[in-house]
Amino acid sequence: MNCADKIANTKPLPRDFYERNTVEVAKDLLGCYIVHYTEYGIVAGMIVETEAYLQNDPACHASRGMTTRNRVMFGPPGHAYVYFIYGMYYCFNAVTNSCGIGEAVLIRALEPVCGISFMQKQRNKQKLTNLCSGPAKLVQAMGISKAHNGTDLTLPPLCIYPKHHSVNIVTTTRIGIKKGAELPLRFYIKDNKFVSKI
Repeated sequence: MNCADKIANTKPLPRDFYERNTVEVAKDLLGCYIVHYTEYGIVAGMIVETEAYLQNDPACHASRGMTTRNRVMFGPPGHAYVYFIYGMYYCFNAVTNSCGIGEAVLIRALEPVCGISFMQKQRNKQKLTNLCSGPAKLVQAMGISKAHNGTDLTLPPLCIYPKHHSVNIVTTTRIGIKKGAELPLRFYIKDNKFVSKI
């Protein structure tokens, strides 16, 4: 059974999956599949690395309250929060917890499983381990853009499907940030070669 068949036989994660403790959601997303239905076909990757961002966390965009930029984080859980960083890249997050609480899970890395030729063209790279091994890389590879900010992840065209098997999770401190870097809020699948290296 190919990845498209597996996706067709399941339903996206429901809203109540995201309406929970953000750390638990960050762990439970490992092994799940981000799927983007594009005009070129289905593009999908298995989530292999995440980071939790909590409202009282100095690295969280919502730590200082609601702004135009982070408004989606305070809205209904189960929506995409896509933001621009370094004037060059976008990052993709899943909003969690409850309305009014600004929290989300950053998707840091994917294992490509479907639409790989599309990903290679998007990234102008051929090596599979370099297609989605970082938050900005996976957004580019999956064809995700600022236009997806606020997208409902429980419905196509951009959604997350449940995992097919259990995974071994490693918990560690976050990377690529300065504030709150010491917090053990980064999670990845043990021994997975698609995890980011930064």
